[in-house]
Amino acid sequence: MPRPFNSLTLDDAKQMLAAAEAKATSLGIAYNIAVVDSGAHLLAFVRQDGALIGSIDLAIGKAMTARLFDKSTAVLSELAQPGKPLFGIDRGNAGKVVIFGGGVPVVVDDRVVGAVGTSAGTVEQDIAVADAAIAAIESWTQPSGTQSSKESDHGV
Repeated sequence: MPRPFNSLTLDDAKQMLAAAEAKATSLGIAYNIAVVDSGAHLLAFVRQDGALIGSIDLAIGKAMTARLFDKSTAVLSELAQPGKPLFGIDRGNAGKVVIFGGGVPVVVDDRVVGAVGTSAGTVEQDIAVADAAIAAIESWTQPSGTQSSKESDHGV
């Protein structure tokens, strides 16, 4: 039986970071990876050797944004285009909202318990690294038959 919880723990974050680092290494790209708890506060962060300095705040911002809005930043990006319902959202929260792919909420038992944010590669690569982080804990947080965050479009 999976453990009940309302937020990611440091142990969860460490497992997520390790899996995300492994994925980044397989891509041949040095990454910045952030994990936030259910309150959108930074829980853990890693900057791989050589990762872009400019991506540090982006990774953290993507994780925070995904948790604050309980949607992947890729989905928010689509909704924030001119003429769309969330146009201008990126100016919210003192300009700390980041609306391009790589931020993904972590959903367990239909509850958002935190989020991960990644930055260094293309949007597709950032999403793949974030997905690897989530997959590291999904296997033991999801009871059998429960929908994973990937299957539910990252909590959307």
